[in-house]
Amino acid sequence: MEDIVPDVLDAVPAGTIKVTYGDGLEVKQGNELTPTQVKDQPNVSWSGLEGKSNLLTLLMVDPDAPTRQDPKYREILHWAVVNIPGSNVDPSGGHPVTAYLGSGPPEGTGLHRYIFLLYRQENKIEETPTIPNTIRAGRLNFKARDFAAKHGLGEPIAANYYQAQYDDYVTIRNKTIVG
Repeated sequence: MEDIVPDVLDAVPAGTIKVTYGDGLEVKQGNELTPTQVKDQPNVSWSGLEGKSNLLTLLMVDPDAPTRQDPKYREILHWAVVNIPGSNVDPSGGHPVTAYLGSGPPEGTGLHRYIFLLYRQENKIEETPTIPNTIRAGRLNFKARDFAAKHGLGEPIAANYYQAQYDDYVTIRNKTIVG
């Protein structure tokens, strides 16, 4: 998994999250997608929780900021949804702690990994103010491990990721973000 272990995780999760962007474009364990293709929030699903009543947390992080060789902002939080109810992942039913923000790797920084992590929650996570997709503050130097430890999530039960590098959409996206 492209050094995701140990950069972000301690072990490879057993399950795979299905992540689909518009026009049926699927995330497939490291395939390359463009910032233009992933600008809108994807559909996310995972089978394996049927018959189980519980809550889930979904995180999306980029551990390669500003570059994979110099990840001083590791990790950038692109999306966080907690308290997702039920046996299937539908982030719209949960509480978005951090609104979805598509990929925006700076020009000349090469491929960045964008990792989706799914955790089973034992308890409801108290809702915190949502970071909108127009705000950078609160997204840099996020640590999935620390978030999981703080909320007693344990290791993720499923994951998936794609890679992206700069395209012209990044310039457009960055004009909408402050902080």
